[in-house]
Amino acid sequence: MPVVIVVIAALLFAGAVGVGFYHMGRAAERRAALRARATAESIAERILADAHRDAEAFRNTLVLTGKDELEKARLAWEAEVARRHEEVARVERRLDEREATLGRKLEVLERRDREFEGRVAALAAREEKITASEAEAQRLVGEQRRRLEALAGLSAADAKQELIKAIESEAKAEAAALVRNAKDQARREADREARNIVALAIQRIAADHTAETTTAAVALPNDEMKGRIIGREGRNIRAFETATGVDVIIDDTPDTVVVSCFDPVRREVARLSLERLITDGRIHPGRIEEVVKKAQADVDQQIQEAGEQAVYDVGVHGLHPELVKLVGRMKFRTSYGQNLLKHTKETCWLAGIMAAELKLDVALAKRGALLHDVGKVLTHESEGTHVELGVEVARKYGENATVINCIQAHHDDVPHESPISVIVQAADAVSGSRPGARREAFESYVKRLTKLEELANGFPGVEKTFAIQAGREIRVVVTPDKIDDARATALSDEIARKIENELQYPGQIKVVVVRETRSIDFAR
Repeated sequence: MPVVIVVIAALLFAGAVGVGFYHMGRAAERRAALRARATAESIAERILADAHRDAEAFRNTLVLTGKDELEKARLAWEAEVARRHEEVARVERRLDEREATLGRKLEVLERRDREFEGRVAALAAREEKITASEAEAQRLVGEQRRRLEALAGLSAADAKQELIKAIESEAKAEAAALVRNAKDQARREADREARNIVALAIQRIAADHTAETTTAAVALPNDEMKGRIIGREGRNIRAFETATGVDVIIDDTPDTVVVSCFDPVRREVARLSLERLITDGRIHPGRIEEVVKKAQADVDQQIQEAGEQAVYDVGVHGLHPELVKLVGRMKFRTSYGQNLLKHTKETCWLAGIMAAELKLDVALAKRGALLHDVGKVLTHESEGTHVELGVEVARKYGENATVINCIQAHHDDVPHESPISVIVQAADAVSGSRPGARREAFESYVKRLTKLEELANGFPGVEKTFAIQAGREIRVVVTPDKIDDARATALSDEIARKIENELQYPGQIKVVVVRETRSIDFAR
């Protein structure tokens, strides 16, 4: 029992202590809540004060900014107003000046109007006086005419006709006499002047004339070289003649070999090749072909240089490069035995001198003279006369119409269209008509050999042809793939028969058809 009481007492004491602590906690909570409230209120007041202060500062800033913007707007407006006032003032000044100018012009126009009116009045008065004077003059003329008719017994119309007939008859007689005298004097002066011009031109040109031959001599270091040129069983000389298309003449003449060919280009290539072979000492078919190719290239270069030098010498500029090459080829062509390039240059100088004396275009005259025979270097390659070929190539390379007419008319094939073409024809005649300048026989010989080669070249399968032995032999090189041995025999007969039917020639012509097959390989 006492234990129970003690327990109850302990429980009661613990409950009392718990209630005490509870009331103490509640009081502490109330005190903490009051402190927190006081703190929050102070913070709120401080924040509110800061907000009021910031708002006041912002309001002041806005007020100041507004005032600045307003001041700037006011200043801009005042500047704009001032600018517009100034512009208005400037426009007003310009209008005042224009008004003053118009006023002055109006005064001038009014003054001119008054002067014009005065002149019109003066002209009207003068016109009246002139009309009156004309009427008086007509009256006096009528009276004079009637008096003259009465005295002469003829009317005015009859007198006029008589006078006109007399004057016309006298004028015709005088005019006929003047024309006859002028013609006679002009003819005498023209003949004398023409003779003077041609004589002066000939006197100022003292070019040498050389008659080209069909052979070229090649000097040898010794007679033993002749055997090396011939080669074993003649293989070297045959290879040389086949490669060059010339005839090599080896006779008893000491230390000399003669190269013969009607084509000057081929002859020059052969001469140059033979000289190089002799200098080199290695003479065999392979070396011969190599040297001939190099010599051909060198001759082509000589042709180009000769053309450029000729164009420079005669003073012709702006010539097409292909025409320059054709001019260079004239160096190895002849016209009736006369070197074509020398003849052409001489014709240029003569034409230039005549044109200068006659106050014509010297450059154009030289150009026409330089190209007047250019077709002669093409007659070996193309069908047609040298005039036709020259005109064709000149047109191809855009030459002047006057130059083309010089080419066409220098043999009177077409009418002369300008004095330049007449001068070129005269210069050509002067250059070609000097004693010893040309030989007709040589030209005929060259034409015959050219025709002989052209005739053989017309057969299919023929690669190239060479007329040698002064035209007594023609060698025809055929393509082995197209012509066999049997066909080669038949071809030689066909060529011989065609030569008999179409050519005129002395003696006989030997036709040799050469068919050669080569197999080439290299040891590496």
